Amino acid sequence: MELGHFVGGKMIAGQSGRFADVFNPATGKVEKTVALATKAEVRAAVENAKAAQPGWAAVNPQRRARVIMEFVRLLHRDMDKLAEALSREHGKTFPDAKGDIIRGLEVAEFCIGAPHLLKGEFSEGVGPGIDIYSVRQPLGVVAGITPFNFPAMIPMWKFCPAIAAGNAFILKPSERAPSVPLMLAALMQEAGLPDGILNVVNGDKEAVDAILDDTDICAVGFVGSTAIAEYIYTRGCAAGKRVQCFGGAKNHMVIAPDADLDQVADALIGAGYGAAGERCMAISVAVPIGKDTADRLLERLIPRVEKLKVGPYTSETVDFGPLVTADAKRRVLGLVDKGIAEGASLVVDGRGFSLQGYEDGFFVGPCLFDNVKPDMEIYKAEIFGPVLSIVRADTYEEALDLPMKHEYGNGVAIFTRDGDTARDFASRVNVGMVGINVPIPVPLAHYTFGGWKRSGFGDLNQFGADSFRFYTKTKTITSRWPSGVKEGASFVIPTM
Repeated sequence: MELGHFVGGKMIAGQSGRFADVFNPATGKVEKTVALATKAEVRAAVENAKAAQPGWAAVNPQRRARVIMEFVRLLHRDMDKLAEALSREHGKTFPDAKGDIIRGLEVAEFCIGAPHLLKGEFSEGVGPGIDIYSVRQPLGVVAGITPFNFPAMIPMWKFCPAIAAGNAFILKPSERAPSVPLMLAALMQEAGLPDGILNVVNGDKEAVDAILDDTDICAVGFVGSTAIAEYIYTRGCAAGKRVQCFGGAKNHMVIAPDADLDQVADALIGAGYGAAGERCMAISVAVPIGKDTADRLLERLIPRVEKLKVGPYTSETVDFGPLVTADAKRRVLGLVDKGIAEGASLVVDGRGFSLQGYEDGFFVGPCLFDNVKPDMEIYKAEIFGPVLSIVRADTYEEALDLPMKHEYGNGVAIFTRDGDTARDFASRVNVGMVGINVPIPVPLAHYTFGGWKRSGFGDLNQFGADSFRFYTKTKTITSRWPSGVKEGASFVIPTM
């Protein structure tokens, strides 16, 4: 099967003659190919969007919101179909794939409130017969470059607020999991979106650079690795675009001595190994405070990790599935080997995992390290696999210092029964999203998502009110209606 692009309201074939393989990660087999767009194909999509956008911007916000409302209904209708396609290309379990879709759907629901979010301000009588008011207007054509690990959620985080605000959108999804973004575009079309407002252009770096360099694209949003986030942010800003980029993560969970360690162990299992660790909000570092806390945690954690069930998404009893590609598997195994070489203790070894009938799949069993030190590569790098590291801390201040000093600042959590400790931690830690007895602190859609330090580039976050600020510009109008008052020319700056 060969996948192309979605431009001008319909599926079209690629013209470049270049294709990428799309694997079923559980079997390791190529099931599809996806066309990789040229600069000219990206430009054709932009021209299509540019022609359609003024008409869409002229539609009143309430009617635009009704399209999003119908899109939400269609998402519910096609939930299983979307989840199956997502699991097949990504490898995550069927329930986890549904969660991916639902977290995107929640942002779409939030965007139904676009008429309220697009309201400006008004001040009457700021001077003699003078009023001032502001309005929010769309930017024009905007774009999103999204990753493989959430092929439904993150595209919806990008295009739903952008389109609800009156923009036209160019989506460049990951070529590793392209089916669901194309399906989402078709559903938006079915929901009543005019031709050309949402376009999906599949591709690799050539398509990314074409988006960054195109003078008609006003803004770009990205989620992926930090190296690429920094590249896109730098090049996009140099081209005069508004840019928001979200990169890598190394999320810590600090465990106080008073924490419920059974609750902590369960939280670490789900947050550390769910989706095979391929989440930017995965907990990959556990920081127990004190030797006794660490030893008691390991007693609970080791048997739970050893009992995790790994397999294809078609099995209803699986806890997590394969990694997305053979390269991802090699990278994760290489980092585990390096952790051993650097002196960490691998207390649960998942490197030799193999599943009968799926020997060619990209599976890695759960790995658990103890005695990891901050100077080790497995601590510094985002592993993006089913690998959890325990870094022991002697004191609360030492534990707090670990996420504070790490280059990434996406998410962090603390488990404790003490309110003072939790409040101090949340106040002081320099990380964008904080969980208190919550292992994956992804905010709800009416708040906003974004990391600090080298996990985020740009001033505004994803979804929530920030997304409407990002995809609109403010125009302020000063208005006067003279009432027979005649004045001469003034050469002094206006004052009130």
